[in-house]
Amino acid sequence: MDKTRKSYQGVTFRSLIIAALLIPANCYWVIEMEVIRYSGHPVTISIFFNVVFSVFVLTAFNLLLKKILPRSALSQSELLVIYIMLSLASGIAGHDMLEILVPMLGHAYWFATPENEWAELFHRYLPGWLTVDNQSALSGYYNGETNLYAVAYIKAWLQPVLWWSVFIFALVFIMLCANVIVRKQWTQVEKLSYPIIQLPLEMTDPGPGFFRSKALWAGFAVAAVLDIINGLNFLLPAIPQIPTRVRYITIFTDKPWNALGSIPISFYPFAIGLGFFIPLDLAFSCWFFFWFWRIQGVIGSIMGIRSLPAFPYSTEQASGGYLALAVIALWVSRKHIKEVFKKVVGYKTDLDDSDEPMRYRTAVLGIIGGAAFIIFFCSRYGVSSIIYKSVAGMSMAIIVAFFVIYFAISTAIARMRAELGTPVHDLHYAGPDQILVRFLGTRRLGAGNLTMFSLFWFINRAYRSHPMPHQLEGFKMAERTRTSSRRLVFAMMLAVALGSLSAFWALIDRGYRIGMEVRVPWPSLTAFGREPYDRLQSWLLTLTGTDYQQAIFTIMGFISTIILMIMRMRFFWWPFHPAGYAITTSWGMNIIWSCLFTSWFVKWIILKYGGLKFHQRAIPFFLGLILGEFTAGSLWTIIGILLGIQTYGFWV
Repeated sequence: MDKTRKSYQGVTFRSLIIAALLIPANCYWVIEMEVIRYSGHPVTISIFFNVVFSVFVLTAFNLLLKKILPRSALSQSELLVIYIMLSLASGIAGHDMLEILVPMLGHAYWFATPENEWAELFHRYLPGWLTVDNQSALSGYYNGETNLYAVAYIKAWLQPVLWWSVFIFALVFIMLCANVIVRKQWTQVEKLSYPIIQLPLEMTDPGPGFFRSKALWAGFAVAAVLDIINGLNFLLPAIPQIPTRVRYITIFTDKPWNALGSIPISFYPFAIGLGFFIPLDLAFSCWFFFWFWRIQGVIGSIMGIRSLPAFPYSTEQASGGYLALAVIALWVSRKHIKEVFKKVVGYKTDLDDSDEPMRYRTAVLGIIGGAAFIIFFCSRYGVSSIIYKSVAGMSMAIIVAFFVIYFAISTAIARMRAELGTPVHDLHYAGPDQILVRFLGTRRLGAGNLTMFSLFWFINRAYRSHPMPHQLEGFKMAERTRTSSRRLVFAMMLAVALGSLSAFWALIDRGYRIGMEVRVPWPSLTAFGREPYDRLQSWLLTLTGTDYQQAIFTIMGFISTIILMIMRMRFFWWPFHPAGYAITTSWGMNIIWSCLFTSWFVKWIILKYGGLKFHQRAIPFFLGLILGEFTAGSLWTIIGILLGIQTYGFWV
């Protein structure tokens, strides 16, 4: 009985209540940083610093509670449940999900002009139940200094908010069911290392070892002092700065070497700390392939191929690489997936799913049910179109192709995080919308499909705050702490629902208070609202066929990644990891490549001359680097919000 009770202690009523109270505050905090101030950007990193800081403060309070009221203190599994829920909610609120969606909802109507011809081009394809066309409601949102809580305003926003919330819930639930299917294979059979979870696990450990480590506090002090000094320099320029943030250096100005472009150099303590937990072959591949893409540009310049960009179709190659990583992940897991299929259809198998977050049959039915809703949501022939008289929608074949590619990329990201712990995985402008346009052309796709592609820009612009890896890491932490994974499913989906509604509320409420057009022009106009509709305008004005150059480079990226994996599996000395090829084209990896080089070099020296024993002793120091920068950086953002001033942001 004690063992059973202990296994359920994580997902308790009080852990759910604490998380439910912290989710709106964290969503508001993320939006204040990323939208209102455009600084900090916590959810553009694999591990969100706002969540780490929140749980760190909660852990510190919990240690005090243990001394005063030990029976009332939270357990490690309860703290981790809160961490998982906050991570999911923050990701949904963040830079690559709702922060993009909300400005899109009314942008096409508010900024339509005779010059851009948006009304004639695509207004008739925009579903009224997914967008806001009420000019009075949009006036309050864009001009500000008014109150959201008027009946007319709430009525204008309520329908799209609820529909999009249900869509997000279904989308994330499919991811959760997919994670359930692969969890045992990746966690127990292949024993993937899950590097990202090391800090939350150690930080919430009930034992005294972690916080008594001198190495931890040494790393904490180094990172925190750097951020404190740089934060003071931001407010008082007379105080000298110690540069850690990215700077761009131009080495060559003459051809062909000027094709290298400006080289970003940075020394973020948290990125160096995270890089220490990356396997050496991936860390090496990250900085090697950074230079590989640059050298491609030099070769193109030498050959006089002026039609190629500076780094020839690196985004297209990356998208092919991500798809290849998904295929590799599924191929490695093929025997397990075959046994799951047998279990689902009732064939005899030794595979046991009694300890899984849900039965495999339930997971498969969940995927089918979620897919059915998405088809209903997207199809022009669905009941929703009949009710709301919309002519927009996607054809069945395109719906299937779009979301197969989307979930393939999602699987690749979850696998990379579980196996390698990559600090960033943004993959800008390379989602299923871009891939399908690349291969099929806008003429074949048609206006209805292209319009829905634009509405799905919020899940495909980039993949930095993707929820799928956080779910998988949550299941791993539940296994490590004997937390009920079945109850954790409920906690995760509760976090998704609360996070979605909290983020919608915070984004819309802040708009009505300060005015998204007047006070926050960059995210509202230049990017988040404007990008998908400018692209849609271009698509509809210039109908195209297959872009053979881009398609060939996408296929080349796919094949190159497969070849790299074959070489890695056949030759133990092979130094290049296929994930390094796929992820190093990204904005985030370009910024931190020098940090990963630093941590790779230090780790290589430690292992070569100090061995595994010294490596284990060094771990707390690098965890301290992460925790110290996240703590000091979070405090600077809080000070700025409370005082109404701009403060230092340790990240980009």
